[in-house]
Amino acid sequence: MPLKPAQYLFALILMFAIRPDTLTSQNDPPSATPPNVLFIAVDDLRPELNFYGVEQIVSPNLDKLAEKSLVFDRAYCNVPVCGASRASILTGARPTQNRFLGARTKKDEDYPEAVSLPMLLRQNGYRTISNGKIYHHKTDDKDAWNEIWQADALWNYALKESQEIRKNTKRGLPFEAADVHDSVYRDGKLALKVIKDLNKLKKSKEPFFLTMGVAKPHLPFTAPVKYWNLYDREKIELPENYLQPNSTPKKAFHNYGELRNYEGIPKKGHLPDALAKELIHGYYAAVSYVDAQIGLVLDELERLDLSKNTIIVLWGDHGWNLGEHKLWCKHSTFETALRTPLLIKIPGQEQGLRSDAITEYIDVYPTLCELIGIDAPPTVEGKSVAGLFRSETPDKDWAVCKFKNAVTLITGNLFYTEWVSDTGVSFERMLFDHDKDPQELDNLANKKEYQALVASLSKELRAKWGEDFLK
Repeated sequence: MPLKPAQYLFALILMFAIRPDTLTSQNDPPSATPPNVLFIAVDDLRPELNFYGVEQIVSPNLDKLAEKSLVFDRAYCNVPVCGASRASILTGARPTQNRFLGARTKKDEDYPEAVSLPMLLRQNGYRTISNGKIYHHKTDDKDAWNEIWQADALWNYALKESQEIRKNTKRGLPFEAADVHDSVYRDGKLALKVIKDLNKLKKSKEPFFLTMGVAKPHLPFTAPVKYWNLYDREKIELPENYLQPNSTPKKAFHNYGELRNYEGIPKKGHLPDALAKELIHGYYAAVSYVDAQIGLVLDELERLDLSKNTIIVLWGDHGWNLGEHKLWCKHSTFETALRTPLLIKIPGQEQGLRSDAITEYIDVYPTLCELIGIDAPPTVEGKSVAGLFRSETPDKDWAVCKFKNAVTLITGNLFYTEWVSDTGVSFERMLFDHDKDPQELDNLANKKEYQALVASLSKELRAKWGEDFLK
């Protein structure tokens, strides 16, 4: 059977993306089967991992995946809140003043006319399976999926006393360490379901778009005690920028209400240092726990010999503050809330690559389209970065991110934020130069010597925030 144009394109990408000596055989013909996609979304995952040069967290499986992947050193979500970020990446469309605003965003309500990534793949012969938390709402974009599955509630606890507290309070405890098997918690169940799907899909002739929507390290930081035991609380330190400078607009800070809904968290004021370190400990344990679950799935992909024709994408839906600027959770435009881990591995790739090109999450959709060999729909605003596999320089090297009425332009070493009204009028500004101030402690926006730069960045921001931004 002759190859379709899409399959030829994918084969050519592989041949140019990977050095010939890394392929199993230079004489093997390209596969006539379109590539599968394993799409792993991790809730609240920071790029605080070994392969990003940060050694606090034990994550051997993610490190192993990174060794053979394209690692994006400067990937940014377009909106640092769960539901909106997921709707944005899955449609390849930017948030606006009236679209993709909050945690409970629904793609079907905010942008029903957009053809989502899973819908496009289903229309092109893929079997699409949504496992775990992909969209914020289980049934959002339901026609895009052949199957939708979720385990028990997101806020699950293993210990009976924790379960009772959860029943009688708004959110329950912010963390739990239980001497239980991994599969007691939600993400352990998720890993078993994805493994079951892989075995089923192995027997199918359809290409697949299989997702793994990992719930942790989202609050509460619940994980088997063995993952807590990987860390010494006494060695955990608060971040270097554990302060809120007067030069930073008060609007940039928030009361981290998401965390304050949990028992034992003060309703106002900054957290005691001991509690802050306990939360950091819990976050680390939760990351190590999900690393183990992802490892089980990746091992099964290898065991079934599916990896040779499967693209793997791993991403965190946004960043997370672990005390930086005395903030917790996301919901801000500081880099810790915007910068995210992003890995893409293509079949045949055995040697890792890295890119420091600024990449937006809306670029993931068209990148997968190019790798697979199908056209992205016109509603997609991102730009493919598949050329990075061929050592090409992307045409676009900037990002625009938004949370509520704060809009950030990331270009070069500069992070420029404006708070704008519904009509686009600026009423507060923030500018950091990461070359000189990576901790974002010296706001340059109001300094006289930077006013020409601020005016230039303001104009550039408006040119790049999207045609629909004010609609």
